[in-house]
Amino acid sequence: MGLRLYNTATRSVEEFQPIAPPDVRLYTCGPTVYNYAHVGNLRTYVFEDVLKRVLRLCDWRVRHVMNVTDVGHLVSDADTGEDKMELGARREGKSAWEIAEFYWRAFRDDLKRLNIIEPDVWCRATEHIAEQIELVGNLEAGGYTYVIEGDGVYFDTSKFPRYGEFARLDVSGLRAGARIEMTEGKRNPTDFALWKFSPKDAKRQMEWQSPWGVGFPGWHIECSAMAIRHLGERLDIHCGGIDHVQVHHTNEIAQAECALGHKWCNWWMHGEFLVMPKDDGNDAARMSKSSGEFLTLDRLVERGYDPLAYRYFLLTAHYRQQLTFSWEGLDAAANALRNLRRGVLDLRNAAPAAGTGGGAHVEKFRQAVTNDLNMPQALAVAWGALKDDAAAAADRLAALLEMDEVFALGLAELRQEALAISEEQISARIAERAAARKAKDFARADAIRKDLADTGVILEDGPRGTTWRRA
Repeated sequence: MGLRLYNTATRSVEEFQPIAPPDVRLYTCGPTVYNYAHVGNLRTYVFEDVLKRVLRLCDWRVRHVMNVTDVGHLVSDADTGEDKMELGARREGKSAWEIAEFYWRAFRDDLKRLNIIEPDVWCRATEHIAEQIELVGNLEAGGYTYVIEGDGVYFDTSKFPRYGEFARLDVSGLRAGARIEMTEGKRNPTDFALWKFSPKDAKRQMEWQSPWGVGFPGWHIECSAMAIRHLGERLDIHCGGIDHVQVHHTNEIAQAECALGHKWCNWWMHGEFLVMPKDDGNDAARMSKSSGEFLTLDRLVERGYDPLAYRYFLLTAHYRQQLTFSWEGLDAAANALRNLRRGVLDLRNAAPAAGTGGGAHVEKFRQAVTNDLNMPQALAVAWGALKDDAAAAADRLAALLEMDEVFALGLAELRQEALAISEEQISARIAERAAARKAKDFARADAIRKDLADTGVILEDGPRGTTWRRA
């Protein structure tokens, strides 16, 4: 079965083929580790995890590299303002190195709780300074750079005629301030920093010697340099958030292709924003750390949510569609996940050993996920399999467990906890409750229902009498 994926570069869904099958070289933009990741950030990483799992489902062998930005990401895309790491260090009274280590570990903990597979290679910007200096040097040798004294080394975007093609920018009509601010000394509004000089009136914690002077790398150069270092000169897929299209990834393409002299990446994929409703309910905004108030996975856990309920919530929308966060939506996802788990446990009780195949349900699932990662449709297929009473329990269980290789909701790890009461005792209590109801002793009947609920047994009254299930 073929895999069709949306390519931002062509704005179309196309049949995916790696450069050197069965190997797929995947690079994903990682965290800037100056603060916790918020749940909007984590939506992108869940989308990329689904992509990687589907690539594996298609029998591709994925080598996944993710950067850790621990230096160089300025607070403005205009190459102005402070380095976020230095800002975080001052905020917390720690060294920039301590800040980077703490928040990188926190980020990895978030990935673990969301069942996101870690990359094969973590590459930290501070450990690849030599590669970044070398790439800037190559661009300089090719005549693509210029120096703004006291500021840094800049890439001259006018030397790359296709600069605006990727983001569909009208570069000739772009005014300073229309996309980014115009730094004094820039030749063109779209030019960007490759290497920033350290300020003369302040000591930076993170700075290095270079052929152009003491300083630190620009944010954009690090991803290209590290991707080339760990994946070679041609990438199959490069991913990130939708906000990376106009500046970060546009700049990456320009510098990488000018340095290499050929097309760098075949496929570009971007996840849409998680948005937060405004107070008036009529508008929504992307989640951002700039306000200082943002929602983290820890906050969800503190409010009693299973992190995988948030993963389920994200799977209910296509990765290229904006998703509005709401507590009601998260409640619905938590209830759905609870019911899905209960259904899987019921199947396991009915058929302790899974069957050998999921048949038509798995085929429909594969059709959904290989159609540009259509996870809402894939979830619908899973619910159809769960409710298909005409199929054997063992085969339905096998189908759901195979689907969970992509969903990653932990269905294979579910284990039924032992009840604190035997089935014989449950039957006796149900009979006792029936007698109480016949005698119109409803207080007694309600007390028996509550006692059983406290032991994990839920009673359900219906046309065929009273049945029970696990909580």
